[in-house]
Amino acid sequence: MSNGRLLMIAAPSGAGKSSLVSAFLERHAEWALSISTTTRPPRPGETHGREYFFTTAEEFAQQRDAGAFLEWAEVHGNFYGTSRTWIEAQLAARRNIILEIDWQGAQQIRTLFQGKAHAPKSVFILPPSLQELETRLRGRGQDSNEVIQRRLAAAADEMSHAREFDYVIINQDFSAALQDLEGFIQQAW
Repeated sequence: MSNGRLLMIAAPSGAGKSSLVSAFLERHAEWALSISTTTRPPRPGETHGREYFFTTAEEFAQQRDAGAFLEWAEVHGNFYGTSRTWIEAQLAARRNIILEIDWQGAQQIRTLFQGKAHAPKSVFILPPSLQELETRLRGRGQDSNEVIQRRLAAAADEMSHAREFDYVIINQDFSAALQDLEGFIQQAW
């Protein structure tokens, strides 16, 4: 793995990670988003091969056991993984890739790249507060109350890993957070 840049971006669900990444990608055509494989069911409007590669738990386990994932994790009862082959091909072709990832996956990738010249950079997005996070999760209208409660319970633990990342952005104001992200990426390489 070399040549292209790999950026990991993590956040608790509802902190604005996907919105920030989408806005960044609209402004920076030299970057592309990695498409993860997941066992979670598609949300309304999601399409297989665009937001995620949707698969069954059994198929995911077969791929994981065959070493097909650069990283994988179980998050909120579902499995997520990043295709090793796809990432290697993108980086070898000198393409810059953003991984929307959780802290567990970021740890796995850091270990894999430890001591290598082209180690990925990482950013953690924080919400302004847990109360604001709950407001955002409810405002999406995509998850049941039970799922929201589970995500909020996990958020504090997820946020405790922010210090493991190269840069932390508090997403209080979207425009300012986007500027912070762009500034970090410009200076990181």
